[in-house]
Amino acid sequence: MQKSTMFSTILQSIMTKDEVLPFVKQLGYNDTARKFTVYDLFMFLAQSALQQWDGYRDGEKRMHTTGLAPIHYSTISKKAKEVPFELFKQLLHLMISKCNRPTRRNLRIPKQLLIADSTKITVGMGRLPWAPLKGERAGIKLHVSLVADEGCLHQVTETTGNCPDLLSCEDIRGKHLYW
Repeated sequence: MQKSTMFSTILQSIMTKDEVLPFVKQLGYNDTARKFTVYDLFMFLAQSALQQWDGYRDGEKRMHTTGLAPIHYSTISKKAKEVPFELFKQLLHLMISKCNRPTRRNLRIPKQLLIADSTKITVGMGRLPWAPLKGERAGIKLHVSLVADEGCLHQVTETTGNCPDLLSCEDIRGKHLYW
């Protein structure tokens, strides 16, 4: 069985609330919220970027599946409007500086991290009749994986354009790498 850890749990162990407070004070922002703080907004934005949510309303619907406390989309919008951009820029730099080998060891990630992405290439139906999509379109997907530490290509797998990314995971993931 494959072990799975929620992204929000990993992010909370890398970046704690106590580490965010000095940045908030340094910029002079007064966070008076009780239910949805700057830290909660940071977690929400990280999840929305990772899972490519369509907006605040979409995020409101999906928050409970990611371990975040549910909150109304208008509250998220108001908070995002009032928090200075510079704060999130500094938090991003802090988070990037913490994503290194000691962090991986602290989280007990046993092996190398594998980065995977896919790209859909569409053409007319006449060019790829064996890979139909919608209507008169056809296409394929290229699933590319890289070994993060080494920055080298691990594997490229091609599928039909309507194949979900999760179905190709077993082909891309090597037995020696952590997904």
